[in-house]
Amino acid sequence: MEEIIRKLLGLTSWVVPIIILGAFALPQMVRVLREYERGVIFRLGKLLRAKGPGLIFLIPVVDRMVKMDLRVVTIDVSKQEIMTRDNVPATVDAVVYFRVVDPVSAVVKVENFWKATSLIAQTTLRSVLGQAPLDDLLSQRDVINQKLQEIIDRQTEPWGVKVTAVEVKDVALPDSMKRAMAKQAEAERERRAKIVNAEGEYQAAEKMVQAANMISKEPIALQLRFLQTMREISSEHNTTTFLPIPIDLFTPFTKK
Repeated sequence: MEEIIRKLLGLTSWVVPIIILGAFALPQMVRVLREYERGVIFRLGKLLRAKGPGLIFLIPVVDRMVKMDLRVVTIDVSKQEIMTRDNVPATVDAVVYFRVVDPVSAVVKVENFWKATSLIAQTTLRSVLGQAPLDDLLSQRDVINQKLQEIIDRQTEPWGVKVTAVEVKDVALPDSMKRAMAKQAEAERERRAKIVNAEGEYQAAEKMVQAANMISKEPIALQLRFLQTMREISSEHNTTTFLPIPIDLFTPFTKK
């Protein structure tokens, strides 16, 4: 009986350290990656490959894993002071949507892909908007957004980063420029109003000329128009008295 107890104690002396060692080593050996995660594995500093999702087995001390998130993320590009092509100062900011499509390149080819993408977005924003006039910056926002997206995506492609969209959020102008634009818009509206009024006068004159030609061909039309005018006046002013005089009475005087 004593010998059995000694054997159990000897076995326990081996089992307990193994259990303790396993408790510390197991979390380092087994990793679980979600569907949108990938693990880039390095063995003794040498790149193996990207693994995941699911259960990943690592060799303790020998293997090291860098976890990468493949979901779309956004970064806010801080406000940038720019000068447009027509020498108008403005302050702009934007938002960039991107995701990692090649986790190996995002780990090996760039130190911090997040910071690098943010800096590229800032410099590209100043460069592209500085080449556009103010009118395009305010009215052709979609074209500028597409151009920004193409340039930033081309620069981040070697890092395994795909830029899906770039949106210019706000364009802040000086107060003096806002007042000048308001005056310009008001002058433009007045110009359009004058043009519309002039076109109306021109069309009315054309119709009057056509009516005069028609009356000159048919003199009775003038008499009918005279009677119609009397009818319209009498309907509005019931106390007005009319004394119609035939126009033919004045014909001898007009001929003289």
